[in-house]
Amino acid sequence: MDSSVAAVLLNKAIGDNLHCIFVNNGLLRKNEFDDVLHQYKDMGLNVKGVDASARFLDALEGESDPEKKRKTIGRVFIEVFDDEAHKVENAKWLAQGTIYPDVIESVSATGGPSATIKSHHNVGGLPDFMKLKVVEPLKMLFKDEVRRVGKSMGLEPNLLGRHPFPGSGPAIRILGDITREKVAILQEVDHIFIQGLKDWGLYDQVWQAGAMLLPVNSVGVMGDERTYEKCVALRAVESTDGMTADWVNLPYEFLQKTSNDIINKVPGVNRVVYDISSKPPATIEWE
Repeated sequence: MDSSVAAVLLNKAIGDNLHCIFVNNGLLRKNEFDDVLHQYKDMGLNVKGVDASARFLDALEGESDPEKKRKTIGRVFIEVFDDEAHKVENAKWLAQGTIYPDVIESVSATGGPSATIKSHHNVGGLPDFMKLKVVEPLKMLFKDEVRRVGKSMGLEPNLLGRHPFPGSGPAIRILGDITREKVAILQEVDHIFIQGLKDWGLYDQVWQAGAMLLPVNSVGVMGDERTYEKCVALRAVESTDGMTADWVNLPYEFLQKTSNDIINKVPGVNRVVYDISSKPPATIEWE
């Protein structure tokens, strides 16, 4: 949503001089690359889709440290954008949908001693080899303020109401090392969870929701057979700006059906748990 608002804002300012690059990093939600690309084109944006999923997943293969995951994704993003920037004549600026919570959590907002909570892939400037300057029109805004800006420009409610989704995607929702198999499992689990929220009319009551793949296997039973498969955690929170958040009291019937759907439809998962931790002390994401 942040990137969409930034793109529309810049499109109004500079029109066809804006070249939108939508990167598939292999860590998007199920079908999201094609869906969002079509939506951007329908909005009249000059957008190009770049499928760099193999490049990102190769770089992340086997990495388990949360900060290294984020920084690896940030590095590869810059490399991909640098490649694409060379294809745009006289490109001088790189625009990003960075918002204020990204800055607060990544670095000290004032240059003082405040601690880094977690690095964000789009915070920290550009390396010297990349001859572009950064423009971040939303850098001092919180999420609710970004939505108000988008609403004032006439963006569709379903786009503005879309749940926040971390640029690092499943990479920080898979605890432990990253593999293509784990990414595929989590994308399926997340799809069932999010679609269920929409089907039950719960999606707009939740600020952000997602699934985490835990680094543990547990014993289960499938038919007459013993299984030893993965556990996933579901997380749904209500918030205004993401700086604080409370877990959502979802209906038991919904959680029951969602759990059954996940276990029955996603091979390799035999246990589902629901996260009832608030922020603080627990962050919204698990890494």
